[in-house]
Amino acid sequence: MDSSLISKDFHEGVDDAGRPMPNDQNVLQKHAAFFDRNHDGLIYPWETFEGFRAIGAGYFLSIAGAFFVNGALSGKTRPGKYTSLLFPIEVKNIHLGKHGSDTGVYDSEGRFVPLKFEQIFSKFARTHANALTSDELMAMLKANREPQDYKGWIGSWTEWRLLYSLCKDKDGLLRKETIKAFYDGSLFEQMERERTAAKKKAS
Repeated sequence: MDSSLISKDFHEGVDDAGRPMPNDQNVLQKHAAFFDRNHDGLIYPWETFEGFRAIGAGYFLSIAGAFFVNGALSGKTRPGKYTSLLFPIEVKNIHLGKHGSDTGVYDSEGRFVPLKFEQIFSKFARTHANALTSDELMAMLKANREPQDYKGWIGSWTEWRLLYSLCKDKDGLLRKETIKAFYDGSLFEQMERERTAAKKKAS
């Protein structure tokens, strides 16, 4: 693929707690690394649970998310290794967990493909140029389905419906900048900061 169509990493440096973050991660690794709460390169189910709670998901949804995500990705991201009953996900191999029936915004190595990102809106954003309605989101998911790729259908539907439920604006729109931040992982950090600030304000 033409390297000009692959974006550079979005952010480097330290996390909100001042801990150093790897500066050689691609965007898919950065997206996943939010759930690596202690930054050891592994994501355990309890970290996935904590990450879901940090972005506003309910208790039972966070439990389900931990089972679903780690159950689906642990084996794929640990090629050649025995199954671990702790179901860790290796962040460095997260690209191996990519499912089918997706948007193609991440390439096979986990890099961001700007052309595919823009096509989300050129193809499906009919009401607003830079946002998706619920119906437009469902149309995108349907159009991306690969024949008999049932796991991919479920994975895509679950990811996008959760994103929509947590991040739609007051008009029921999922904004372009929100989706961009979702792909590079910065959305999760922003959501956690906002929830933390709201809790401090309420206390």
